[in-house]
Amino acid sequence: MAGHSQFKNIMHRKGAQDIKRGRIFAKLIREITVSAKLGLPDPAMNPRLRAAMTAARQQNMPKDTIDRAVKKATGAGGEADYVEMRYEGYGPAGVAVIVESLTDNRNRTASDVRTAFAKSGGALGETNSVAFLFSRLGVVRYAASVADEDTMLEAAIEAGAENVETTADGHEVTVPVEDFFAVRDALEARFGAPETAKLDWRPTTTVTLDEDKAAAVLKLLDVLEDNDDVQNVYANFDIPESVMAKLSG
Repeated sequence: MAGHSQFKNIMHRKGAQDIKRGRIFAKLIREITVSAKLGLPDPAMNPRLRAAMTAARQQNMPKDTIDRAVKKATGAGGEADYVEMRYEGYGPAGVAVIVESLTDNRNRTASDVRTAFAKSGGALGETNSVAFLFSRLGVVRYAASVADEDTMLEAAIEAGAENVETTADGHEVTVPVEDFFAVRDALEARFGAPETAKLDWRPTTTVTLDEDKAAAVLKLLDVLEDNDDVQNVYANFDIPESVMAKLSG
């Protein structure tokens, strides 16, 4: 397994998902509020808001909390004005890292991200300094129980998807960015709401890490994830199973 998904799996084994539940909720609330503000507050008419609300429900966020987050976007003043920022740079061992944030203070967030890179031995770069090492695509995930492999593949191809990978964990449908919302909506009409549906960065090349370098990279990603302004972190590393076992042991 590679990249950010590898980092997530290790963190889940450590029980960090429960420990960071409050922070996860805060990030989701911010995404819901921004999505509602940028589009319509009706999820049926706002694909990004619908995806954010689905993600919140997947984390068992109470309906009242979700509703309050939407109302913040339509309230009269007093709410923070969040902007989307993307940061790129190289971490330990030359690993390329993309950081997506929603922030109400660009200077604070840029300083925090730059400091995290510097302390790890890496360096923050300019926009597009590492994006060329990734592909931008849409990803829609369904539980394995929703449909068998052939049914999901047929439906995804008809909807305009690029690829489908089916494992015991479920179905992952990848989609060109320009077709993301159309494919997601077509699959949702047939199979119901997906587990997740979002735009993603996938590395086209990866850096294989030994134990020391893997530990350093994961520490950087952990620091970035812990920042309230950071929504998503992507990196182009690969950790061999033997190294992963040592890190998660």
